[in-house]
Amino acid sequence: MILVHRLDGSQFYLNSDQIETIEANPDTVLTLSSQRKFVVRESAREIIDDVVAYRRRVFAVGPHLVDR
Repeated sequence: MILVHRLDGSQFYLNSDQIETIEANPDTVLTLSSQRKFVVRESAREIIDDVVAYRRRVFAVGPHLVDR
């Protein structure tokens, strides 16, 4: 989950696995796999960086959870 902000300043957490496209024209529009769209304050680059950081945290913990 990543934290994003609507244009009005309200914030919410978004399941980054559901992001299908990110458009920047000039507002950033996230389209989810459900076709729902969100306009957010973050730039496309910030969204991508947040998703990468989130996945690094998840996968850094994941291998330690496997019982071998």
